[in-house]
Amino acid sequence: MDKIESLNHTKWDCKYHVVFIPKCRRKTLYLELRKHLGEVFRTLASQKESQIEEGHLMPDHVHMMLSIPPKYAVSQVVGYIQGKSAIHLARVYAERRRNFVGQHFWARGYFVSTVGRDEEVIRNYIRHQEEEDARLEQLGLWR
Repeated sequence: MDKIESLNHTKWDCKYHVVFIPKCRRKTLYLELRKHLGEVFRTLASQKESQIEEGHLMPDHVHMMLSIPPKYAVSQVVGYIQGKSAIHLARVYAERRRNFVGQHFWARGYFVSTVGRDEEVIRNYIRHQEEEDARLEQLGLWR
């Protein structure tokens, strides 16, 4: 609880760990998309008065810690980010690639968890997820 936000009649600190995937877990996030998606996500979150506290793009999924005001539902903000970013990707990359058909880039569902007092644990998890996945993959080679 390092930073308490405020609205007219409300003091709040609402942070959520959100994970979502591209349809069919396409491993397209590492290519040229990865460079641009972070800024797109930040812009879209700010349009809903939210902020991305921490984020990491994995090859086949996205991890974010979002700070969302209590006047918005988590599903509203995540749906907005998914929908508008898919439209952006279709507009920017549709000429080059045809697999963004109908602006359906992200899978429908997502994972969400409240952060609470474990904020630093969640931040470290998001930061080091890539190394952990690589380590577990290496361990799987020995079986």
